[in-house]
Formats: sequence, C-alpha cells, structure tokens
Amino acid sequence: MLGPRHVAVRRAHARCGTLDAVHIVIMGCGRVGSTLAEALDTAGHSVSVIDADTQAFRRLSSDFGGRTVTGIGFDREVLQEAGTDRASAFAAVSSGDNSNIIAARVARETFGVENVAARIYDQRRAAVYERLGIPTVATVRWTADQIMRRLLPQGAQPEWLDSSGQIRLAQVHVDPSWIGQPLRRIERSTPARIAFVNRLGEGMLPSEDGVLQQGDVVHVLVRDDQLQAAQAKLDRPPPTEEH
Repeated sequence: MLGPRHVAVRRAHARCGTLDAVHIVIMGCGRVGSTLAEALDTAGHSVSVIDADTQAFRRLSSDFGGRTVTGIGFDREVLQEAGTDRASAFAAVSSGDNSNIIAARVARETFGVENVAARIYDQRRAAVYERLGIPTVATVRWTADQIMRRLLPQGAQPEWLDSSGQIRLAQVHVDPSWIGQPLRRIERSTPARIAFVNRLGEGMLPSEDGVLQQGDVVHVLVRDDQLQAAQAKLDRPPPTEEH
C-alpha cells in the first residue's frame, strides 16, 4: 500500500505529465540498495528489493511502497519472484563482487533486462566486466577519484569509460594561458573533443564562437589511450597557429 508521501508524489507527477513508471529490481538492501530503492519508489516506480537477510529490509522506511524478497540474488526463482522478467532495470549492489556480477549477468542474459548495473569493489574486475558489456560502478575507485579531484585539481580526472573500454569522459586541467582562446582551438590542438564546460556552476555545451573563461571547468571525450597526450598539451600554452 502506498503511503501519503508516495500518493502525493505520484499525483504531482501525473499533473505534470512526467510519470513514466517502470519496474526495477535491486539486489542488496544495504545502505546503497535501500537508499536507491527509496529514491526510485518515491519517484513513482515499481521496486522489488532482494536480500538474503530479512533484517536488512529494516533499513527501508515504513512508507516504502515496494516489494521485498528474501533469497539469493542470482537464484532464478528468487529473481522471478521479484519480477525480473518484467523489469526495465536491474541493480546488483550487494557487498559481494561475485554475487553482483553473477546476478547482473543472469538478469541480462536469462531475463533479458536491458538496463543492468553492478557495484564492484575490485576496480580490476570492474574493467573486465565493462568490456563484457556489464556496466559497473567501482566503489573504491570512484570514491578515490572524487577525493583526488578535490585534493589535486590539476591533471585529468576520469569520469566515465564506455563499455568497450576505449572512449573516456574526463575533466581536464587547462593552463591559464588558454583563457580567452576559442574552445574549438582545444579540439584543433588535442586529440580530444569538448563534451561540456562547467561555468559558474552551470553546465554548457560549447558553441562555435565560445571562448575559455577564467574558472571554466572543461570536460572532454577522448580515446582512453590518448587522454595523457591530450592533458600534456593542455598543461602547456597553446601552440602558435600557422596562417
């Protein structure tokens, strides 16, 4: 039964015409899983949460409107009970890397779930599974990257890697001598393409006549094996252009 909070949220979405509810299955009801489940449930989606420990469900609020299923997250009968056969998305966020990746693969390969993600603590495994087509979130690596970005603002900071392991989205440091230069010059001078620029806290796409301003944070798309080369060029003053 939906609580008052969920009824109000869904009515608000319905008035705005923005509710496009889907069914989502989450394996693991730890801090990440319970937080994710609550957020999706509040947004009006149908949610099933799987965990082998019934006590884990106590992390969910009394207002949670989704379903809880006790069992092993990669067991087919348990997944069936959770409605994985009709799910639009599946998240494996338990504390075990092996369990997460097995459950993610079963959800995709057996139940045909299109949107699948797995939390992985071992970043070396995460890279392998990404290449197998299973999107992963390497918890330790992500946390380390976020802290490094605040401690060491210079240098490239990877933000996303496509499933083939070839294309990287990264925040790059740009030498102050580039300020006032056309954004397109960065693309002409490096193997990178500007994805977007964060300016005064606002994201913006590069325009044909846009120039780099003081305080801009530049995010680029680049081949993974060319990221260091692109950063090396941006760490130096712009090259002299021939006319």
